[in-house]
Amino acid sequence: MSIPEGPRANLPQRRSLSRRVTSWFNAHPRATLRTLLAGPLGWIGLVYLGSLLVLLLHAFWAKDSFTGKVEPFNWTLDAFIQIASNPVYSTIALRTIGIALLVTITDVLLALPIAYYMARIASPRKRGLLLVAVTMPLWASYLVKVYAWRTILQGNGFLGWALAPFGIEGPGLSEITNAWIVLSYLWLPYMILPIYAGLERIPNSLLEASADLGGRAGMTFRRVIFPQLIPALAAGSIFTFSLSLGDYIVPDLVADAKFIGNVIYDNSALGNFPVAAAFSILPVVVMIGYLLVTRRLGAFDSL
Repeated sequence: MSIPEGPRANLPQRRSLSRRVTSWFNAHPRATLRTLLAGPLGWIGLVYLGSLLVLLLHAFWAKDSFTGKVEPFNWTLDAFIQIASNPVYSTIALRTIGIALLVTITDVLLALPIAYYMARIASPRKRGLLLVAVTMPLWASYLVKVYAWRTILQGNGFLGWALAPFGIEGPGLSEITNAWIVLSYLWLPYMILPIYAGLERIPNSLLEASADLGGRAGMTFRRVIFPQLIPALAAGSIFTFSLSLGDYIVPDLVADAKFIGNVIYDNSALGNFPVAAAFSILPVVVMIGYLLVTRRLGAFDSL
């Protein structure tokens, strides 16, 4: 028996499964967001947080003194006791943190005038050229730049060769100074760009109001510009501090000095994984504290 055309038109149409799912997600935007982020966040949680968990476990595993093999799930605090009882580890930790802070301060002092000129003084054409110039070092290989600086800083290297005709010997810089110079050069663009973005966000009306009220350039910078640049400075310092804290190639190539990364690498190469893992927890804790401080300064709003 055939259904008349009129009643058939009034029957509810069955929607496909994909349309029903789409309609449900349209009605629940938060569920849509959670579903889209589930894959990337799950991968980050598995790879990043999972590796940190394994690292933490390694720090508490014992190492057989006879065979030298690590005994999983044989819990001990020997690695932490070894690090705490050896003053060399504390010296290396303080040296690394001090260099990271020094590199950050140096990059702030160098980046402020460059970023200010780019954001407030340079013409649009010059601003574009300067942005390319700032980011251009990032296109080169990290190792190429480090080896170039190694050639420059060596006593009989390029700098000594360039000064020889004038009867001037090479600077003979210390190992720590070499690491400070190279690290400051490597991470300078990461400080310039956040400060440049922060300066661009400052409205011109504030500067004009300061000038109308009789504020000179120095007072305007201290009371108007600098307070609003603190989040940008904190954002840039996250890059310079964290990258300097974890770098182990620059100290090895241009300074021949031990930093935290070098100790971790050396112990891992020797199979002393508990000590390497225990010492790796130190920069993690330092960076967590640093991020908490910079978060209060509004750094995450400027990233």
